[in-house]
Amino acid sequence: MIDYRTASLSEVSVALSWAADEGWNPGVDDAEAFYAADPQGFFVAVDQNAEPIASISVVNHTPDFAFLGLYIVRPDFRGRGIGLGLWAHALRHARSRTIGLDGVEAQQDNYRASGFTYAGGTTRFTGQISGQPQPVIETFDPADITALVQMEAAASGVSKPEYLHPWLTGTSNRTTFVMRDQGAVVGFCTIRACQTGAKIGPLVAENAAVARKLVVHASAGFAGPISMDVPDTSIELQELCRTLGWQPSFKTARMYRGGFDAPKHTCFAVSSLELG
Repeated sequence: MIDYRTASLSEVSVALSWAADEGWNPGVDDAEAFYAADPQGFFVAVDQNAEPIASISVVNHTPDFAFLGLYIVRPDFRGRGIGLGLWAHALRHARSRTIGLDGVEAQQDNYRASGFTYAGGTTRFTGQISGQPQPVIETFDPADITALVQMEAAASGVSKPEYLHPWLTGTSNRTTFVMRDQGAVVGFCTIRACQTGAKIGPLVAENAAVARKLVVHASAGFAGPISMDVPDTSIELQELCRTLGWQPSFKTARMYRGGFDAPKHTCFAVSSLELG
């Protein structure tokens, strides 16, 4: 007997451990910030022993927009229709909202069958960099939170305050940096420790010169490879990654069910592939 239900915070952590096993390299303490975005938006399938065997998230960011991620079935339970049942159960949480996702490109036909349409790709660039503190960069000030959420919304097309407030505020493993010009914020980024190395996201900058300073500064406190998930429309940021010698490690398909016209910001990296 399989049951589908809302996940607890501890079960979100379990799902992220599965994501690590799949090679998705999540942050070491993503669970709390993810869960804060929408505590009712995480779901698990459990077996007769109430043991989680599959996961998915459909996080409602606004009354009009949700984002789907963390869709994983344990390898020993695949091929039984459990994932599809959980998928149908979770999608109801979004109701009439547009739903976005960043899915494996090979699964596009399956997503199309559920009404999703392709809107562009996102490439993960990964590489090493010699980080160096930049005097023009400051650590996040809580007074900046509203401005940063608005900047990210202008770049991504969706305001996500419940998610981004804890995400940007940070932890011992996640830090946000801000760059100003004559007192005005011209760019910011968040970097977090992951199972391997670190990831930067979001990153929003006025231009590639600002983005480069942010990346160099943020990377100074982290060892190992650094990654960013960069939409294909972020031409300046993709070119910066290539200039730094970073390599594309994999690509996802951004798809939407329902109408959505995403901005084409040229210097933007997404916060996470799981929550958009």
